Amino acid sequence: MTKTPILDRVAGPADLKTLSDGDLARLADELRVDVIDAVSKTGGHLGSSLGVVELTVGIHAVFDTPRDKVIWDVGHQCYPHKILTGRRDRMGTLRQKDGLSGFTKRAESDYDPFGAAHSSTSISAALGFTVGRDMGMPTGDAVAVIGDGSISAGMAYEALNNAGHEGRRLFVILNDNEMSIAPPTGAMSTYLSNLTRNSPLAPLQAIAEGMEQALPKPMRDGARRAREMVTGVESKGTFFEELGFDYIGPIDGHDMGQVLSVLRGARARATGPVLIHACTVKGKGYAPAEGSADKYHGVSRFDVKTGTQTKGKSNAPSYTSVFGTTLADLAARDPSIVAVTAAMPSGTGVDKMAELFPARVFDVGIAEQHGVTFAAGMAASGLKPFCAIYSTFLQRGYDQVVHDVALQGLPVRFAIDRAGLVGADGATHAGSFDIGYLAALPGMVVMAAADEAELMHMVTTAAGHDSGPIAFRYPRGNGRGVDMPERGEVLEIGKGRMIQEGSDIALLSLGTHLDECERAAALLEAEGLSVSIADARFAKPLDMDLIRDLASRHSVLVTVEQGAMGGFGAMVLQAMAREGLLDQGLKVRTMCLPDRFIDQAGPDEMYADAGLNADGIVETVRAAVGAMPTNVVDLKRS
Repeated sequence: MTKTPILDRVAGPADLKTLSDGDLARLADELRVDVIDAVSKTGGHLGSSLGVVELTVGIHAVFDTPRDKVIWDVGHQCYPHKILTGRRDRMGTLRQKDGLSGFTKRAESDYDPFGAAHSSTSISAALGFTVGRDMGMPTGDAVAVIGDGSISAGMAYEALNNAGHEGRRLFVILNDNEMSIAPPTGAMSTYLSNLTRNSPLAPLQAIAEGMEQALPKPMRDGARRAREMVTGVESKGTFFEELGFDYIGPIDGHDMGQVLSVLRGARARATGPVLIHACTVKGKGYAPAEGSADKYHGVSRFDVKTGTQTKGKSNAPSYTSVFGTTLADLAARDPSIVAVTAAMPSGTGVDKMAELFPARVFDVGIAEQHGVTFAAGMAASGLKPFCAIYSTFLQRGYDQVVHDVALQGLPVRFAIDRAGLVGADGATHAGSFDIGYLAALPGMVVMAAADEAELMHMVTTAAGHDSGPIAFRYPRGNGRGVDMPERGEVLEIGKGRMIQEGSDIALLSLGTHLDECERAAALLEAEGLSVSIADARFAKPLDMDLIRDLASRHSVLVTVEQGAMGGFGAMVLQAMAREGLLDQGLKVRTMCLPDRFIDQAGPDEMYADAGLNADGIVETVRAAVGAMPTNVVDLKRS
């Protein structure tokens, strides 16, 4: 007998319209089981998806998707949505090559009207859809489901302010999984369920104003605290009214009766913007997730019965842990070192420092812009801030990097995790652009670690660099298993290193593709070519002595980097052209990511797709050698 008899009869949201409220509640239970089963086989963002099961069923039962636009923010809470919108049979491909994305994706389904993998964008996008609707575009209502910390970013408040000013019919559902609803819930449930039956024409403003008074005191206190959480100020309930929103809540986001009553009532009556505050539990309905400190936010494959995750073993430490351990060690010896992160203390490794020096580690929430300028202010005061933000998220604070850090020459240390292609999270989380966008800034030092020992040296170098901003990048995953020094050493700024000497081909690597260069060199040497390998270490300033030496002694020079076009290779070419190093017949090739976004797969598969692996390096060298008028050996420089 099937475990999901109702879900088995749901091919799309239209099928939900035929179900009773009782069947919808049972559907939610089955949907939760299905999500757990699917993610146990693929890995992914489990906790956030389990927290929105009832909201997902309620939204698709009440609204007319895909004409009505539902925007999930952050998009990783969308797994139940994918199952209900015709993609259940493909959930086994989630986050895999040629499979379903782990986020909403416009190219994947008409039910995904807007991608939201960086958070806090949904209200802005929803307002855009409402303007389109009001200007005659073929779209219905817009529903922004914002949660998992997304409301902490300033962009969400900018959008709330603008949406309130516009006054257009718009629905914002705040999925608050940080605060569980306080018992008892009976009065709220009764009050909300009676709204539609007893006063179908009652204005939403009356709902918002009358709700608190109908609740027991614990719930009234909860409602007050909820508003203060959202607004950041002590409120009498007028904040949203002044913005132009009708505020409904808090409601129990796991009570299907409440969810359906509120959504139906709001959809029936709304004439302007409405905010519905739903309290949910991250990981709801799966004991291992509910009992975990991170609520199973991101998991690898796991055993459903025990919750035990299957993780690959490696003798090498992760780059993130190397950064965190080195930073904590430096902080123990330098009280002026502080750390800033944007909702990612464990993801960036600064939790290691926080365990020892909690007063010197600051988690600013999903607020990268604020975090960068906050770090700049601390640097201006004389402190030594390390601003630890993933490459893809640092993009959100770029104006602040330019204006508040670089322009003022402030020594903020940027620890850039998840540099390069990251695997299952796909194009939205790839750290492809930081080399180019940081190296373009005057006074910025940009380093890239080739292995975990080099990362230790670069963290130490950054700690001692006080003359301006400095950044170091490193990838997701484990190191190469190299011998680790007891402590890092301070590197000479702008100085690379030779790895091996040859005479025909020079491979100039930046970052952890050094191992691909070494594999490529072995293949080329088997073909009779002599290969030099150099680790640039610095994208800026460039080691021009090293580049001049390579140019003078080799026939082909190939730069290799884990970043987009316009980065390290472009800077090397420009510098060589400026010095006339391209005037004597030297063949130069730059290898970087292609001019397209690369969908999720394993990191090795993604780099192979990009042509950026050992085989790609070999092919690039062969093509350059083949373009020469005579044998490469005859073109060696002495």
